[in-house]
Amino acid sequence: MDDDKRLSAQTKKHIYIILGIMLTIAIIGMIYREIEFLSLKSTTKKEAMLTVATVQATPSPATQDTVLPGYVSAWHDATIYARTNGYIQEWKADIGTRVKTGDLLALITAPEVDAQLQQTEADLKTAEANYQLAQSTAIRWLNLLKTESVSKQATDEKVSDAKAKAAIVVATRASRDRLRDLVSFQRVTAPFDGVVAARNTDVGRLINAGSSAPQPLFRVVQSDRLRIYVRVPQNTAAQITPNLTAKLSFSEHPGKTYSAKLLDTANAIDPNTRTLLIQLIMDNANYELLPGSYAQVHLLIPSGKNSVRLPINTVLFRADGLHVGTIDGDHKVVLKPITISRDFGDFIEISTGIKPHETVIINPSDSLMTGQEVKVSTTEDKTEENVFP
Repeated sequence: MDDDKRLSAQTKKHIYIILGIMLTIAIIGMIYREIEFLSLKSTTKKEAMLTVATVQATPSPATQDTVLPGYVSAWHDATIYARTNGYIQEWKADIGTRVKTGDLLALITAPEVDAQLQQTEADLKTAEANYQLAQSTAIRWLNLLKTESVSKQATDEKVSDAKAKAAIVVATRASRDRLRDLVSFQRVTAPFDGVVAARNTDVGRLINAGSSAPQPLFRVVQSDRLRIYVRVPQNTAAQITPNLTAKLSFSEHPGKTYSAKLLDTANAIDPNTRTLLIQLIMDNANYELLPGSYAQVHLLIPSGKNSVRLPINTVLFRADGLHVGTIDGDHKVVLKPITISRDFGDFIEISTGIKPHETVIINPSDSLMTGQEVKVSTTEDKTEENVFP
């Protein structure tokens, strides 16, 4: 009986041990499954996290080489017309002739004007003689009036006659001077030092200064200095400073550059083109460059303070404006509004919104939101050298 009780106690003990082992195994299995679940959840979360490529915002250089088309003009460029009627008697300067101020270009013969001048000079002598007689007569009658030898009415008539004769003298002299000027215009002269760029007349050709469309006789240009006209876009106009310098290149002079400096600006934006017209000046003492040429103008324009460069594929277009996505220290997205100052095609210059060396997301998703956690790709290296020229 006692043996049966002892056997039953041992059996129960074995059963308890087995149950404890089984319970321990079950608890260990549950803990293991929970660890596996948490690990899978973490892995799934990491795999579901958006992976992005980034680039560093690069500070803009101190000066920007902006290339714009330019029109080269002579320092002075004048088309010479006739100021009197007649015929070309002789021309003294042909195309390519270098002339000085006042040099004779052509002679015009105008017999009618010469005859009118001679007649007017004779009329002036007659008018002056009549005025002298009328004046002396008026003086005598004024003296006689003092002794009441003549009437006041007759005296006033003599004085008025002298004044009328004086006015005739003035009018005739003005007509004489006008005809003298016309005669002087028979000599066509150079208005400044330069080169004759065109001769549009010849000996014997009729010159009619009073026609509705007068024919130009010569064209004279002064090109020892040149003016270069450039239209600067509105978004760059604010960077045009008085000490601005430029480099010019010409297709007919490959490999050579020429220096120019700012002379002045229009100080107003053209409403049709939204550009600012600026005028550059350059020396051309050796006459190497020709007026009327086309030039590529490299303007060394100062960059804005704290401006940065970014690739064009970093920009997000949102309803409230342009944004870029940056990454903070916790690998979370921060969307920042930006202001673009200049667009260079593959990259842009940003004046506000981004500081130098901030980490910016390339090709951001349209669904990107502030606070979103992302994973930065380590396989794609976007450095300054492979993003910007």
